[in-house]
Parts: sequence; structure tokens; C-alpha cells
Amino acid sequence: MSIEAVLAALEQAPAIAALRNSTYVYPLVNVLHVIGIALLFGAIVPLDLRLAGWRRGAGPVDPLARLLLPVAIFGLALAIATGLLLFATDARAYAESWLFRAKLVLIVAALLNALALRRIDWRSGDAARPRIARAGVASVLLWLGVIVVGRLIGYDLPPLG
Repeated sequence: MSIEAVLAALEQAPAIAALRNSTYVYPLVNVLHVIGIALLFGAIVPLDLRLAGWRRGAGPVDPLARLLLPVAIFGLALAIATGLLLFATDARAYAESWLFRAKLVLIVAALLNALALRRIDWRSGDAARPRIARAGVASVLLWLGVIVVGRLIGYDLPPLG
């Protein structure tokens, strides 16, 4: 079975067809997707900026991380779950979109950056500070890229160059 056939079958699944044709559920899923993104980005930006050195005198990073990481993880989980539902409603078109593929690459890069950042001991002092700062800046830029490219998907822009 080809990818095209799998995506077509996904689109025609009864629950996905009902979602696509729903007057209220599809917009609700879309709103939940935006809320997930807002929770993720809204929680991760202050933490990443702090890691990058902003407001260094405000105290240790650990309490901020303990507060914001669960919010960011919940937002990410909500965005992924609702994003998969939105993808399924027009899976073949999304799979062909260079912008959608770019969004996926940026998401993977942002997640890999987050995993790499988790492996650095934030309390290790000045030696790790430049790596932590770079990872924090990269995180903000990658997640911002995900948001921008995600918004551009609806405009069906031609590839650059």
C-alpha cells in the first residue's frame, strides 16, 4: 500500500470525515491547537531567555524550569494531538506541502535542541553557560519558526528560490 493510499484512507476514516465536516468540532480542534502552541511558546520563551542570560540576577533557573516546563510539555502534547487531527482532515495536501514538511523539520530540530539542553547541567557554572545560552536562543528561534511556517501553510505559497 502506497503512502498516498494510506493518507487517502486516513482522510476517509469516519471520525476524520466527521471532524472535517463538522461546523463546531473542527474549529474547536483548531482553537485547541492554537492554545497548545500558546502554552508551549508562552512557557518556553521566558525560560529560554533566562537560559540565554536575560535577567541572570533574578535567581536560579531551576525554580523557573520546574514551573514552566510542565506547562510547555502540556502545550506541546496538546498541539501535537490536535495537529495530528487537523493533518488527518487533508493529509494528502499537507503531505505535499513544502511548508508543512518545513514545519515538521523545525519541530524535530526544536525537540532535539530541547533534549540536548536537558543533558547540560544548568548548575555547572560558567563553563556550560555559552552552550546553554546558544541552546536557549536556538529554542526561541526554532519554535518561532514553527509558528511562522505553520501559519504560512494556509497560504499555499510556492517554494523559495
